Amino acid sequence: MDALTGLLEGPRARGAFMIRACFDPPWAVRVEDEAPLTVMLVVRGEAWILPDRGERLRLGPGDLAVARGPDPYTCADTPGTAPQALILPGGECRHPDGLPLNGVMDLGVRTWGDRPDGGTVMLIGTYRMRGEIGGRLLDALPPLLSLTADVWDCPLTPLLAEEVVRDAPGQEVVLDRLLDLLVIAALRAWFARPEAEPPAWYRARADPVVGPVLRLLQDDPAHPWTVAALAAKAGVSRAALARRFTELVGEPPMTYLTGWRLALAADRLRDTDDTIGAIARRVGYGSAFALSTAFKRTYGVSPQEWRTRAA
Repeated sequence: MDALTGLLEGPRARGAFMIRACFDPPWAVRVEDEAPLTVMLVVRGEAWILPDRGERLRLGPGDLAVARGPDPYTCADTPGTAPQALILPGGECRHPDGLPLNGVMDLGVRTWGDRPDGGTVMLIGTYRMRGEIGGRLLDALPPLLSLTADVWDCPLTPLLAEEVVRDAPGQEVVLDRLLDLLVIAALRAWFARPEAEPPAWYRARADPVVGPVLRLLQDDPAHPWTVAALAAKAGVSRAALARRFTELVGEPPMTYLTGWRLALAADRLRDTDDTIGAIARRVGYGSAFALSTAFKRTYGVSPQEWRTRAA
């Protein structure tokens, strides 16, 4: 498994909040939904993404933005427009004063705003729970990133635009998978930029010593690895590997392995019905108790609590 695959294999939307937003200027929407990740793709017109902290971002036709929660932000036609709607957790929509909008902006199947052929049209997809996105992926992203149409041309855009307004059996699953693919395509393009600043462990994949060791850990996390065994595989001393790995990745090999094992366990708790004991063995722990102890120390809840919340 290469480093990019390990990073991007996490997105698994479950009933994602997806809409086609259509507005005529002036318009502005305040987003306080605390979602872990939201993708905004401009089909027509332009939009500004205005975080409470950090740089403002202008989007034109074909441009895409990814906002990492839970911090709030405003989406508007211009930076000076006052919000006319407030988006809260669960997709609840209210007036800025807190009164319910009561569906007055609903325009049809997954379409919302002023009028269906508004001057600005955006496709918006939101992952509702952090468990749907790998923790390492979220940690690798800035609060707000964008790709302009001149550097990214995604064939998924017209397909998503067509599917989001379709009312057919199984449509929710189709949209979930399209959102996953859109996120993966966007982040692959973003990490490929010359000026990209991916996490240290991602950059370390190119190192002739640390890169192969990372692949060993990612490909076979259940193996009883030791620094000595990894150093032998890499053809260097234990001290040399520990020093170089820590310098390039930002943490020692065994610390990285623990984080990787627990991330895999978290995904399997969410995506499968495997017993905790079976998951423990699959990711390199000798018993359910050993996994539970390490899991709670890192995630703050037991594996069973994590599974229940994800469900």
